[in-house]
Amino acid sequence: MSTDISIQQGCQVTLHFSVALPEGNVVDSNFDSAPASFTVGDGNMLPGFEEQLLGRRAGEEIEVVLPPEKAFGPVNQENVHRIPRNRFKQFLDDEFEALQPGTVVSFKDPAGFDLPGVIKEKFAATVVVDFNHPLAGKDILFRARIVGVIPADTSPVEIKL
Repeated sequence: MSTDISIQQGCQVTLHFSVALPEGNVVDSNFDSAPASFTVGDGNMLPGFEEQLLGRRAGEEIEVVLPPEKAFGPVNQENVHRIPRNRFKQFLDDEFEALQPGTVVSFKDPAGFDLPGVIKEKFAATVVVDFNHPLAGKDILFRARIVGVIPADTSPVEIKL
């Protein structure tokens, strides 16, 4: 992997990265493990993170605080729902009392996929659940160390010994 290739759309990038809150609470990191590889533009990396990588080369390091719009988005109040308590019937009454604000619960969306939400408030007949990403509305400290870049027009060949 050459250090003279700058990152562009379609390049395969191998890097170490971390995502943290600005005060230092690390949310995700692979600095202590194998680097991750992805293709720029394939949807595996947030567009705001990819934007920080464009034009950079192997060996470069990045440390930038991104606003919510460039990270996990702003909080969308339409993703906060008041749900009837009876929708939580899979929990016994005693277990329901254990569901406190901050508890993550999972529902099925119309396609059958899990849709996690965070309990915000509980009332006698309803529960307020926030389906926004937990990092929505937050500034994010994005750090990366670029290990390698393969140009978009190159097909890597894996050789097994």
